[in-house]
Amino acid sequence: MRFNPYGEDVVNLTAALANRRPATVEELADRCRAAGLVLESPVTPQDLDRTHAVLEAWEKVVDAADEHERAELVNRMLAESAAYPRLTDHAGSGWHLHYRDDRQPLGSVLFALISVGTALHLAGRGMHRLRRCAVTGCSTIFADTSRTGRQRYCSQRCANRDAVRRHRASRAVGRPMRPDASANRQNPVSGVDSGS
Repeated sequence: MRFNPYGEDVVNLTAALANRRPATVEELADRCRAAGLVLESPVTPQDLDRTHAVLEAWEKVVDAADEHERAELVNRMLAESAAYPRLTDHAGSGWHLHYRDDRQPLGSVLFALISVGTALHLAGRGMHRLRRCAVTGCSTIFADTSRTGRQRYCSQRCANRDAVRRHRASRAVGRPMRPDASANRQNPVSGVDSGS
């Protein structure tokens, strides 16, 4: 997998895996391949176990109380997983960087990719750009890759749901609706409000 300087591809894959954990070795392999990851060796049950452990650690990064705790957690992941950067053309698809040793099993590859990709995403885009959906009852994780960095919802569906909830709540507390614009228009001839 090649990831951009912000780690967008990697953090999006990680969020997808965290939100819907792969249940089988085959599912893990299929989802990684679909994301563009070249699998260099057969995927094993140990890779699946390692991936689940990495996702648990990554969720702690997502749920960190502040950016200092978030940085410390990412740094721990980096120290445990990443190797010195190296240029590789292992898949014949062009030269790119790897932050891991060659010929690692998938679980170790994902650990390094997730650690480095998350660090690049947070450092490049902002430490706040990894979070859970703002809708009560939705715990979906997403990487904020928006232009403004103000994404609050995991999807347009959740954004719409929250807008409807806020609208209904405002009506329930008896806030007056905006008066009909036509009721407050002045009669152009007399200058008197026609809504009176």
